[in-house]
Amino acid sequence: MPIGAATWSFTEDDFGAITITLQRFLYDAKARCALLVDRSGQLVATVGEPPNFDATAFATLTAADFSANDQLARLIGESDFNVLFHQGERESMYLADIARRVILVVLFDNRTTLGLVRLRMKSAVEELTRTFEGVFARGAAAQAAAPPGFLAGAEHEIDRLFQ
Repeated sequence: MPIGAATWSFTEDDFGAITITLQRFLYDAKARCALLVDRSGQLVATVGEPPNFDATAFATLTAADFSANDQLARLIGESDFNVLFHQGERESMYLADIARRVILVVLFDNRTTLGLVRLRMKSAVEELTRTFEGVFARGAAAQAAAPPGFLAGAEHEIDRLFQ
């Protein structure tokens, strides 16, 4: 399955676990905001202070940034870069790979340090990876259980509606 394939969804319980993990991380790291973005550029969740920018466009650019850095890693002989850091004058962001299909983006300012964010990020990434691996496993099992051509009729009906 391709890295960015969006063949999954999470339950309310999954979303609750993800939110709790991110809220705890933000509090412990003294960071402002966490965004989850899938590798295709779709915004999955936002926790913490609401961003003061277009989060949908940001998600698309984040996925492109991560993909470009994966290619840079390959050029220098690495399989990928699983974390990225961008530092600005007032704002910084730390990005981490979650289960090879989701990107965690943490926005922080001078109320904290890169060291504290990195320290707290490790356990948050581990927790989120476990949660998302469960979500992806359920999605793969459901897709495998569907009879062949299961959605063919639905696709035909949707096409017919837009004619």
